Amino acid sequence: MNKEDLVILHEDNHVIVVEKPQNMPSCEDESKDQDLLNVVKTYLKETYNKPGDAFVGLVHRLDRPTGGIMVFAKTSKAASRLSEQLWGGDFEKKYLTVLVGTPKKEKAVLTNYLKKNAVTNQVYLASETTEGAKKAELAYRTLEEKGGYTLTEVTLHTGRSHQIRVQMAGIGNPVFGDVKYGGEKAVKGNLALYAYSLKFTHPVTKERLVFLSEPPKELIPWKAFDVTKYVTILK
Repeated sequence: MNKEDLVILHEDNHVIVVEKPQNMPSCEDESKDQDLLNVVKTYLKETYNKPGDAFVGLVHRLDRPTGGIMVFAKTSKAASRLSEQLWGGDFEKKYLTVLVGTPKKEKAVLTNYLKKNAVTNQVYLASETTEGAKKAELAYRTLEEKGGYTLTEVTLHTGRSHQIRVQMAGIGNPVFGDVKYGGEKAVKGNLALYAYSLKFTHPVTKERLVFLSEPPKELIPWKAFDVTKYVTILK
């Protein structure tokens, strides 16, 4: 991915909001594959002729297979204030996903405890008393069912690794394409999970900002649904 390919939704002196492609790490990991953080750094360094390494603050992450909206800080002050918002619950992150099957309830709040196995990089449902388990909560609502798959909106109340994938699989409706957590119900393909909406308060102007992005609607399974209509309605 070249800096010319970077999709920028918003940029000012303090923050830059971009779209993360699917299957790209948010930041450098053990794979050493190209990551979004360094692409943004390269863009800022070359666009503004910055000497040395351009500052880019990583405020939050998206799992590697997940695409969608991310915000990066361009100053340390903005990074600190955005991080405070994130932990204080002022960030509102919403996702679109296509689930295998249809949940029994049209909408619900799911609360679980999750434990991550660092060796296998897998997360599993655990009990509240399990050492190292962290509380995970999300709300979902189904939007449309077609051909045994369901377009669903998910709002995160906590930000745990693989949270949506594990919690939805836990009620018997894994995310389309999620071989890791789908078991026999998984359908191979790109993971149908996309961070389509991000809301936060600008760290300097204090303006409430809202950003929207559509999942790759030309690809299966998104192409089976009118995602443009839902992104417009849900905003």
